Amino acid sequence: MRACIYGAGAMGTSLGAALSKASVPVELVSRNAAHVSALRSEGAVLSGSVNMTVPVTALLPEEMAGKYDVIFLAIRQRGNREAAEYLLPFLKEDGALVSVQNGLPERALAETFGADRVYGCALSWGADRVAPGHIQMTGGGFRYSLGAFGKGARLRELSSLLAKTGEVTAGDLNEIRFAKLAVNASFSTLSVISGLTFGELASHHKKLVLSLVKEVVSVARAEGCRKLPVGGHDVMKLLSGPFASLILPVAMKKYRGIRSGMLKDLEAGRRTDVDYVAGAAVVEGARLNVPTPCLESAVSMVHDIENGLAEIAPETLALL
Repeated sequence: MRACIYGAGAMGTSLGAALSKASVPVELVSRNAAHVSALRSEGAVLSGSVNMTVPVTALLPEEMAGKYDVIFLAIRQRGNREAAEYLLPFLKEDGALVSVQNGLPERALAETFGADRVYGCALSWGADRVAPGHIQMTGGGFRYSLGAFGKGARLRELSSLLAKTGEVTAGDLNEIRFAKLAVNASFSTLSVISGLTFGELASHHKKLVLSLVKEVVSVARAEGCRKLPVGGHDVMKLLSGPFASLILPVAMKKYRGIRSGMLKDLEAGRRTDVDYVAGAAVVEGARLNVPTPCLESAVSMVHDIENGLAEIAPETLALL
């Protein structure tokens, strides 16, 4: 099976390193020439919760050729429409487009690739590119939650492919997506507003975190989700129940040192992907007539920070 990772940033490179170490033929594609050069000369260097250096095949987009059985999409979602049109000629007619992004990207991707070629995969770890070719990993090893947007003819094959690198759970895509969204829409959004780590938020801002989580859970229920599985636990049951405030710091222990990746976007002068994460839950809530006032306020606050109307600080959380 010929594979490609389009968007070999921190998450894409770590995934590519895992697949390459498992002898899966995979090409890592990035627009960052310095990163591609480092990957070619030194390999992918992973440190932190996973430590390894793996030789990889790295390309610039203009160097792509032929067709792939599977393309893993790992770019920022605001570039999805352009990327989908670019990648369409490179995907085999019976190939699989697998989004490893956060949020709810599959419906829009299906407009280009067709529902039956689109899959979604939630990754369990966090990653940050600290230098060209060097990725700092957090949150443990390689675990995947995989689902199909359409018929899923290649679901078993994709599960077997990823299982060469770690633990794979195949399930209902909506439940997989909303499970991850419950965490990202709350912790990542509040972290970019406050600058705090996930651990600090879980310990000192429980009520605010849980208000966002519960809104995502309400949207998920309206979507037909019966559970929200993460790491063998049900987010719907744990974080919207009566003991949620006690469970929250324990549940986030592995991720306590993580800060939102959107902070890097702001530091680089880029707009964040908040509209495609917490904002995705707001859009789905509106479509399903589920109120999401806390999520709407949080998304609005991130935009205020982007526009220079608010500061990244713990005190900014009080404005919510």
